[in-house]
Amino acid sequence: MSELPEKQAKRLHALIQEAETNLAAAKELLISIIGDDGTIITPRSGTNEEVGGKIVEGIFDGQKMAGPDGKEYPIPANYASKSKLVEGDILKLTIADDGTFIYKQINPVERHQVIGTLVLHDGAYYVEANGHEYRILLASVTYFRINVGDQVTIIVPAENPEATWAAVEAAL
Repeated sequence: MSELPEKQAKRLHALIQEAETNLAAAKELLISIIGDDGTIITPRSGTNEEVGGKIVEGIFDGQKMAGPDGKEYPIPANYASKSKLVEGDILKLTIADDGTFIYKQINPVERHQVIGTLVLHDGAYYVEANGHEYRILLASVTYFRINVGDQVTIIVPAENPEATWAAVEAAL
């Protein structure tokens, strides 16, 4: 017995969506490993031990840190997601003598929580809330196991409610 064409189309749509999600996850992981400029990165969050090396402070833009010299530094998506970094947060990056990148949030912006609905456009995830769409990291989608159509609590900068990016606080 064959499946109805409508059932087949729904299954095919689900498979394509899953493939797009996996591809986006692979791209995000690759960037977190090699960075935008091809330099291999060994990310670690901040530690208590003193580490020698270069220190750079910058502003988190939702995906990466913009340094004062205009250079962009990739932030591992899982770190940004777990730390609930918000657009505008000030970060400190220590580039250790062995090439290890150590990130630490040093000045978080004031935050505001909003409830919205997860949507997917062109392989990227957004939360639609208060008439605005906020982009969220794929790492947050997979970590919180949220699906398109789910209700989500997100964190946005209080002083910039029209920000491009948001952090996921919780799945509802």
